[in-house]
Amino acid sequence: MDEIRSTITPEIKLQMELSVAIANRIYDILEAKGMSQKDFARLMGKTETEVSRWLSGTHNLTMATICKISSALNADVVKVAAYDEEHAIA
Repeated sequence: MDEIRSTITPEIKLQMELSVAIANRIYDILEAKGMSQKDFARLMGKTETEVSRWLSGTHNLTMATICKISSALNADVVKVAAYDEEHAIA
């Protein structure tokens, strides 16, 4: 297993970490709203199996899907730090 881990690029590692963080954020929102995965699947018009894949943290969600989830749950799933013109790269 250590040998496999050593072959993972920093980009892939970051992608995996972000995917898990997004899945955890969705779980937190669902819990705060008292919703089950089944409720969430129904709300999204998806199967429970598809939602389960999303929440596994291994599915590569598109920006469009993240926006649909945020809209459906009326909560930010992903936040991006505010743009600061003073520190912008030219």
